Amino acid sequence: MEVNERVFYELADLLPGEQIDSPAIQDAVAHILAAIGEDPAREGLNNTPERVARMYAELLDGYRQDPVALLNGALFDETYDEMVVVRDIEFYSLCEHHLLPFLGRAHVAYLPRGRVVGLSKIPRIVDMFARRLQVQERMTRQIAEFIDGILNPLGVAVVIEGLHLCATMRGVKKHDARMITSAMMGAFRTHLATRQEFLDNISRGSPHLL
Repeated sequence: MEVNERVFYELADLLPGEQIDSPAIQDAVAHILAAIGEDPAREGLNNTPERVARMYAELLDGYRQDPVALLNGALFDETYDEMVVVRDIEFYSLCEHHLLPFLGRAHVAYLPRGRVVGLSKIPRIVDMFARRLQVQERMTRQIAEFIDGILNPLGVAVVIEGLHLCATMRGVKKHDARMITSAMMGAFRTHLATRQEFLDNISRGSPHLL
């Protein structure tokens, strides 16, 4: 199947430039440790700046992930035209306001229009956008727009349930609060029955977030 790879890069909303600057992160973490009154050189902390830099390189690798390599040619011509749903996709992200984690589950569906994507690629797409500094609303829209752009389906639906540590361990301290966001495109937006079928599919026996 011929695809326009340039479109994939545009849809992925990647950051330009080099890889993450590990030495700069290590210096910043050492300064933070000193600023809160700790000794960055003490035994328990002397390797912490390096560990934090490695952590950020892993948690934020979605900024520079190659979408063409991610999809790896797994787009296929197929006459199947019923709803495809992948539900309960676990994700972990970092809130851009406090640099605290938010985590949860994503539910993704699309109605094919002659093209389908390999099953494993949808969770990978979720991870590509989750592994950035994010807000849940934007992440939901980015996932939907990327799938819509690579498949040109009849419709795309994304629902995300998130637990935000910035609201549970600080601030309002509401442990049971969950945020739910959705993005409905095409038939999922215009046809109530299609949207309801998707919502019914993701609600059956859905596990608790935590």
